Amino acid sequence: MMNEEIETPKTSQDEMPFALVQGTPVTELPKDLYIPPDALEVFLEAFEGPLDLLLYLIKKQNIDILDIPLTKITEQYMSYIDLMETLQLELAGEYLLMAAMLAEIKSRMLLPRHTEDEEEDDPRAELIRRLQEYERYKQAAEKIDELPRYERDLFATVAEFPGRKINHEPPDVSMDSILRVFAEVIKRAEMFSHHMVHREALSVRERMGIVLEKVNPDTFTDFEELFSVEEGRGGVIVSLLAILQLVKDSLIQLVQNEVNGPIYVKAAS
Repeated sequence: MMNEEIETPKTSQDEMPFALVQGTPVTELPKDLYIPPDALEVFLEAFEGPLDLLLYLIKKQNIDILDIPLTKITEQYMSYIDLMETLQLELAGEYLLMAAMLAEIKSRMLLPRHTEDEEEDDPRAELIRRLQEYERYKQAAEKIDELPRYERDLFATVAEFPGRKINHEPPDVSMDSILRVFAEVIKRAEMFSHHMVHREALSVRERMGIVLEKVNPDTFTDFEELFSVEEGRGGVIVSLLAILQLVKDSLIQLVQNEVNGPIYVKAAS
């Protein structure tokens, strides 16, 4: 029995396939493939409005903004409007309004002037003023955009230390005990309310430095000694805020040996 050779069907393309779709080689373009013409359009220029377009046309040709050749600029502007309509873009009303304004200025410049004795304003003056004002704002916006911007040019970084843990334990002294002792300080401070010598008020940050100078890590200091009752109510309140902030920052420690007993302060070692 003779072995019959099985011929492999030849494809229409002997070269590499166009693509692989789910592992299957594609050697022929699909006949029902449709690519809409609008999908191949590329926009190279984008303008934020009619003034932006006019300024672009003026700068592109190195034209003096104070001496605009209105006929030439108007023709180029209208060509761009026609291009937008050809590309089936939604034409904003402000572009058409500027086109009408350019046509009006152009017609006014074509009209014969009156006698030389009568001075007439340049029909382009208002347009030039608006272009100069728009150019100033655009340059200012570009300078602002060049400034470093958070999450665009500057990014926040966070360094994590997994093995490092800092536990700020609350002091052993309750807030009620602190307020009870502080109330006694307030009473003594009110005795100097009529004999108080006015002095420059200290901030909490400055008073924190004064408190740190009065305490040390080797000995205990009486809580009441950190207040100067001669300063009156305002002074002792600032001192209390400074002490609480130092406790929060773990720079000093408050110690109380018995309930409702005296409070002592010690600098953190």
